[in-house]
Amino acid sequence: MLEVLASGAVVFPGLFFALRRFLPCAFKHWSDADVVLVSERLVSFIHAIMATTTGVIVVSTCRSNVIYDRHWLATYFVIRYGVPYMTYDIFAMYLSHYHRFRVKGHEDYKGHSLRTVSSFVRREFLLVLHHIALLTILLPVTLFFRKEQGDFFIGCLFLTELSTPFVSLGKILIQLGLQDCWLHKANGGMVLLTFFTCRIALFPYMYWMYGRHYGVPLHAVPFHLPLTATLGSLCILAPQVYWFVLLCRKGYRLYRRSRAPPSSPPAVTVTDAAKED
Repeated sequence: MLEVLASGAVVFPGLFFALRRFLPCAFKHWSDADVVLVSERLVSFIHAIMATTTGVIVVSTCRSNVIYDRHWLATYFVIRYGVPYMTYDIFAMYLSHYHRFRVKGHEDYKGHSLRTVSSFVRREFLLVLHHIALLTILLPVTLFFRKEQGDFFIGCLFLTELSTPFVSLGKILIQLGLQDCWLHKANGGMVLLTFFTCRIALFPYMYWMYGRHYGVPLHAVPFHLPLTATLGSLCILAPQVYWFVLLCRKGYRLYRRSRAPPSSPPAVTVTDAAKED
């Protein structure tokens, strides 16, 4: 019974709905869209901390032999928390989208329908595709096709969540009206740093570690790996590069507007463009 209650299928939706009930009591002026957004980001923050901690444990344990070293958390976390979270997060993102447009007064958003779902998928296509790809590609690879090898690399993929707490914190600070404080600016810098390090530079690092194990130079590793592994890595990496470019563009706008006269329009924040899984 305790294992069921501690599973991601209960923890993440449970936290989300608990926060939706608590936040309106603490912030009475918030709309439904505000409450859902902050609830979603807080749950995302918690999951990211769990995933990053798991990744640090797995990677530090399996460094001596990146192919054959094992750690039980690599598979356990994917099944117990990774899959439930990705499934829940699609639903939470839809609710956030629905309430945001409902508050704006859109006629189509007076109730849930196929039209509202279709609108959500169109507007958040890349994020939805990213979540579905992780569920349909990463899960089978983790459980069935890697022949109990490569826990180190599964741990590295958990580390991609390191940027998510900073992205979530940025959105929460904006919601609290603290977008002009030093904490928000420092957090924006951490978003850029962690996103680049753990979502882009991490992939060459994994290839380098694989090449070091087999005595293969970095540039030859893609030809040493099965084609499906390289294609899978590219499918995960491509949207990260796209989102990082958006982050850099927003960061540059923030920098330019921070140096403009006080009468200029409000700055666009770095974290506005950031999207998580």
